[in-house]
Amino acid sequence: MHILRKLPQTAAGAAVPDPDIAMAGKMNSCLRKHTIPLWIVVVLVMGVVPAFAQNQRKPVIANQDLVIQTADITENALFYPVDIDGMRMEILAVRAPDGTIRTAFNACRVCYNSGKGYFVQEGTVLVCQNCGRRYRMTQVERQAGGCNPEPIFPANKTVTDSTITISREYLKQAKTMFDSWKRGR
Repeated sequence: MHILRKLPQTAAGAAVPDPDIAMAGKMNSCLRKHTIPLWIVVVLVMGVVPAFAQNQRKPVIANQDLVIQTADITENALFYPVDIDGMRMEILAVRAPDGTIRTAFNACRVCYNSGKGYFVQEGTVLVCQNCGRRYRMTQVERQAGGCNPEPIFPANKTVTDSTITISREYLKQAKTMFDSWKRGR
């Protein structure tokens, strides 16, 4: 059996609005107003989190050899900030689709003087922040010169099963590429 609740009435016989129904209407209105911003936040976070995961920076290493743990390297480039005698530099390491680990200075010979000649990962490519050129991971550490991440070839690093070591002395030789560098300053 369904029981109807009798609404209170005024002296003139008009029904008085039920306060519970009025409150429910206000709540629905409030939810409608705040639901759209919540969806915007969800969409933004979904877009930002993968971008952050692709451009992770490690803690700064100062005045010592850079030792990279090979187990940490994936298809998402890792950026290793290095401070050599007060000069801030950055090395990137990434696992190419063929499984090899590629390393390079995060600077290019063409654009480095602009201060914006460094790379960030967008999807499966690295993009120069000065000229916008795009490089597949398979291109990293394959060619010196031009607008591409300046490679660190096998002769300039020590590779074991678990680490890649780039000597402080070799890093010192590359300081001039970072004279005008504006990333991370």
